Amino acid sequence: MPGEHDIDGGPTAQALPPDLELIVEALRERNAREPVLLDLRGISDATDWFVIASGDSDTHARAIARNVVERGREAGMRPAGIEGERAASWILIDYISAVVHVFLPRVREFYRLEELWGDAPLTRLEEG
Repeated sequence: MPGEHDIDGGPTAQALPPDLELIVEALRERNAREPVLLDLRGISDATDWFVIASGDSDTHARAIARNVVERGREAGMRPAGIEGERAASWILIDYISAVVHVFLPRVREFYRLEELWGDAPLTRLEEG
């Protein structure tokens, strides 16, 4: 797919900003499913990155989101906002430069953010 690549390992691996690397690691620690990055730099004024992943259940989605927030706080990152944690079908964590979306699979399929932002380069990440 045009604009799609992997960053994990190999000679074409790209370095991520430290805050984004921390978010990716936090997703892996809780076995987030199908994690991807959308590079919105130059496309959106609202944020530079979307980090999108899925959880197998509402409990799993909450655990993923809480780990992102906890790991971020340990590193001095404070989210500007967190939405959807109670229902846990779509949890959004806004770090201004990066927005993390943790979905249940059916909700992710319904909203299709990857397609909605199809102009953005997409990077598939390895699962934890």
